[in-house]
Amino acid sequence: MTEKRLSRKNLFFYGLSEIPISIASLPLLTYLPNYYAQDIGISLIAIGNIWLFTRIFDAISDPLIGYWSDRTKTRWGRRRVWMLASIPLLMFAIYNLFFPDEETLTALHLFINLAIFWTGWTMLLIPYYAWAAELSPDYHERSIITAWRSWLGMFGNVVSKSVPTLALFFFAYGGTREVVHMLGIFMLILVPLTIMLTTYNVAERKDFKSTDMPILKGIKIMFKNNPFKRLVVAFFFSSLGTAVSSALFIFFIRGVIGEEKAGIALLLSYYIINMCAMPFWVWLAKKVEKHRIWCLGLLTFVITNPFYLLLGEGDIYWMMLGLMITGFGGATSYIFPHSMKADVIDLDKLESGEDRAALFFAVWSFVTKLSYSFGPWFALILLGTSGFNTAPEALNTPDQLFGLRFLYALSTTLFFGMTIFIIFNFSLNKSRQEEIRKEIELLNQQEGN
Repeated sequence: MTEKRLSRKNLFFYGLSEIPISIASLPLLTYLPNYYAQDIGISLIAIGNIWLFTRIFDAISDPLIGYWSDRTKTRWGRRRVWMLASIPLLMFAIYNLFFPDEETLTALHLFINLAIFWTGWTMLLIPYYAWAAELSPDYHERSIITAWRSWLGMFGNVVSKSVPTLALFFFAYGGTREVVHMLGIFMLILVPLTIMLTTYNVAERKDFKSTDMPILKGIKIMFKNNPFKRLVVAFFFSSLGTAVSSALFIFFIRGVIGEEKAGIALLLSYYIINMCAMPFWVWLAKKVEKHRIWCLGLLTFVITNPFYLLLGEGDIYWMMLGLMITGFGGATSYIFPHSMKADVIDLDKLESGEDRAALFFAVWSFVTKLSYSFGPWFALILLGTSGFNTAPEALNTPDQLFGLRFLYALSTTLFFGMTIFIIFNFSLNKSRQEEIRKEIELLNQQEGN
């Protein structure tokens, strides 16, 4: 049976909700730790511990929300209701995190609002990403869905970074605090707007088989899925490399390059190349297996990042060149791992007989959040214990700066290299996925008769 292709309208409106997700992913890892440390004065060790404990709490809630989303039955579907319910939590936390009262702010304020933010984030992210796996059963069209979603997210990222960049160059208005405030405004506008447009314009499938399997039994079946286990381990290490480098980016720009205000422009160059490279990688995916393209993209980081050890004060253009090279390869990480997730879920559907996409995305999210909690904690704790001085006018010694260089340049190379080693010979390729889909369709026909 041939499935009808998704219209561009559906692809566009589905992808809209990726815009605030993509915008939020950057400042939470890149700008907020630096803002709360160097502009407000909370210690690096306290920030690292807060990040760790709030993300662990958030990660524990992931399987529960995924399981509940799979079991949700309403007239509006089982994914959209969770996305809409996330809006008030996200709005409350974004306002308090990005526009705090700096005179009365405490570490407790950061802890409470991060915990609220991550809860709303989970309620949005898991049903939204699970929904993508249910939009199409086709191997290549799943890459198109994730490409549309990622491209729109990247477009929002570019626009949100362009405004602070233009404000800096034309009005001399910039710096970490100012960027945090501008990004907060973008998110307060886009979170409710995009989520409501997505949920209103894109319909959910009604022919899914809701899960009745107990959660522990379902997880046991899940961990017999060998492609799933390999993919989730690879995802952990790739997320760990991203988390460490993102948490250290502004520290590197302020401490090593000495160009704090240019940080947003450097990120903008990275995301513009990301956005422009996506159509090329989707085209290449018609000729090359998804996992091999992902490895190729990761390889650009493994080769390029060690050269950051050679950078020093004023080397902004060399930094931009490195970010543009890795931005081209980094586009693969926004498309193909997520498309591969949907293929792995097909194998589970064949074995369990149920549509459990949200539970799978919850487990992936759990593992990713562990890396996103441990990564910044690891980076900030090491940076703090090395004696790196976060005071706004501090002059760090060459030894202190070398520790920062070493962590920033080599952590991504190490973790992305491990990801390539794990995923290079991934077994669930195009031909195998097509066989699985035929078996699922045959079972569905037998059940229908």
